[in-house]
Amino acid sequence: MRLNVNVNEGNLGFQIAPMIDVVFVIMLFFMVMAGAVKVENELNTQLPGTAETSGSTDFVDEQIITISDIGEVSLNDEPFDSPQSRDLPDLRATLMRLKQNADAAKTPAVVTIISDEQAKYSRTVDVLDALAVAKIDNVTFTVAEEE
Repeated sequence: MRLNVNVNEGNLGFQIAPMIDVVFVIMLFFMVMAGAVKVENELNTQLPGTAETSGSTDFVDEQIITISDIGEVSLNDEPFDSPQSRDLPDLRATLMRLKQNADAAKTPAVVTIISDEQAKYSRTVDVLDALAVAKIDNVTFTVAEEE
């Protein structure tokens, strides 16, 4: 007995209906899950200490030390120590704090010494010694102009 076997009977071709069913199930899954997503709200807050700038700025904190003709030393118009003090302990302590703050901010500590024309050179050397103790090496010299 001979059986009629059709070789093409097992190959039904590409079936589109099951593919459409799978696509609709996946689409339904994503539609349901999209409704469960929480919407994040934007809160407009400003933290203290921040400033908005249009570009990057590099601030150089310049300190001005003035030496008068009688030997008075002042830092940013604030007098330090007496004219007879050669060690300038108050100025040294302040300069050391300024250097520490500049190092913490990663900015250079810049000092300008404005000396009166009649000031003694030894007083300028005293100020330079105070700067050396504070390890400040960006120093500029100028002479006070007569008004």
